[in-house]
Order: sequence, then structure tokens, then C-alpha cells
Amino acid sequence: MDIREINGAAGIGGVRTAAVVGSGLIGTSVALALRRRGVVTYLHDADPGASAAAANRGAGILGLPPSAVDLTVVAVPPCSTAAVVAECQAKGLSRVYTDVAGVKSGPVREFERLGGDLGAYVAGHPMAGSERSGPRGASADLFDGRVWVLTPDARTRPAALRTVAGFVTGLGARPVVMTPAEHDRIVSRTSHVPHLISAILAARLDGAGEEVLRLCGAGIRDTTRVAAGNAELWTDILRANADEVATELSEIAADLLTAVRALHGDPEDLTALLERGNAGRAALTGAPVRLAEAVAR
Repeated sequence: MDIREINGAAGIGGVRTAAVVGSGLIGTSVALALRRRGVVTYLHDADPGASAAAANRGAGILGLPPSAVDLTVVAVPPCSTAAVVAECQAKGLSRVYTDVAGVKSGPVREFERLGGDLGAYVAGHPMAGSERSGPRGASADLFDGRVWVLTPDARTRPAALRTVAGFVTGLGARPVVMTPAEHDRIVSRTSHVPHLISAILAARLDGAGEEVLRLCGAGIRDTTRVAAGNAELWTDILRANADEVATELSEIAADLLTAVRALHGDPEDLTALLERGNAGRAALTGAPVRLAEAVAR
């Protein structure tokens, strides 16, 4: 897809007017990014205080648009996504619809069950976020250089996909197309389970005394950073992708059992596990693997 083809002279990807439903971190960041690019943006949230806070940050105009806009972006938890997109379509809010939910398969199936128009809907998920939550943590540059997954259905109209892809590239992100099932399987490993493990590690510090906390260095701070995320939202995300998360956790549990046994057993099993960690980190960062290098933390 040629970016020059989908980006219009005004607005982004032919989007000159938009509605953002949901004024949390991601929704407000989308709205701020749209406003920065000159898109007339309307804000709505079930919590009027959230949309008011977003509007106070310059994210857009309070309330639903008086007439149909070019694009509606639904930014609510996965458990509510299908119903909210269907409701927006029923109201004729726009000509094209997308969402930013962190789980895709369940919401898309539920949307179809509700009788939504899959032709005008392109489900999506920006691979961006923050341990901060709510409109006050939002940023207009949150999506710069980030991957933004799109999971169009076979019935999605090409014009709708072009509009949403143009919107994504216009916000500085890189659209990647895959199926909902592929998305959910991958993010269970790269996002959902890491968040849960971070929370479990951080929970070990709950109620810890000063003698413990003063020995916490950069390693534990880095690995528990995302544990500060909104607990209710993450409960919804994890349950919405329960099967994939459970599969990934089972594999990690097997590795943990290997580590437990190796502590008083064969040291080569422990070394092999740590070397796999070296290799995985190197793959992530593009750094060479230095298996002989040990750093005490």
C-alpha cells in the first residue's frame, strides 16, 4: 500500500473528522495525536470526568459528533469493545470504525454475533502503552515508530482498510496485518504474560521492609515497571485472552520446574536455561550473544 495514496492533503488517510470513544490512556493519546495533525476530534466516555480531563488537555471536543465523521476509534476494554463498536455503528457515528483493544479474536466474534457490519470495521491494536493510566498519562507521540496491528475480516471493504491504514501511518505508527488468532497468540508471549509475571514479581515486594527495599536495584525496578498498570484493565485483558495466556504460562511453569530441580541437581540444566535467556535477549535487542559473560546484580 502506497502511503502517498492513502494520506490525503488534509487530515490523515482521508480522515478529517473523527470520534474517539473512550478517554483512557490510549484513547486520549489517539485524540491528542489526531488533534496535532489537524483532525477535528470528538470525545466521548461513559465517565464524563475522563472525557472532560481529555478535553482539558486539548484532545478534542466534548460529546458525540453532530453528524457522521470519517472515522470512529473505540478505546474501551476488550470485554466492552464489540458492544460499543456495534452501538456506534447503530448510531451511524461514522463511515469507518476501528478499535485499540489488546485482544482481537473474542471481540471480533462477539461483534459478528451482535450483527455488526464487518465491512466497515477494521479491528486494531497499537503496540504501545505505558504503566501510567488515564487521560493524564496520555501522549500525542505515544505511537511514533510503533507497530500497530490490524486484523481485517475477509468481508472488510478495501476502502475501510485503506482509511484505517492511513490513519495508523498518519499517527506515526507502522501497520501490520495479521489474523485475530495470530495476534492473540503472539501478544500472549510478548505482552500479556510478561505483564502478569512482572506483577507477580512486584507482589513479592508488597509489605517488604525497608531492609529489602533499599537493596532493590535497577534489575528489579526494570522488570517490575509495567506492574504499575491498571489492575482492573489488565484483569479484563488477561481473561479475554485466557486460552493463549494459560498455554504460555504452562510452558513457563515447566521452565521454572526445571530451574528448581537444577538448583540442587544438574547445573548444566540451569546453565542451558540461562543461555536460552541470553539468546532471547540478544534476539530482542539485536546484540551479539555473550554466553561467557556474567553480570552480578
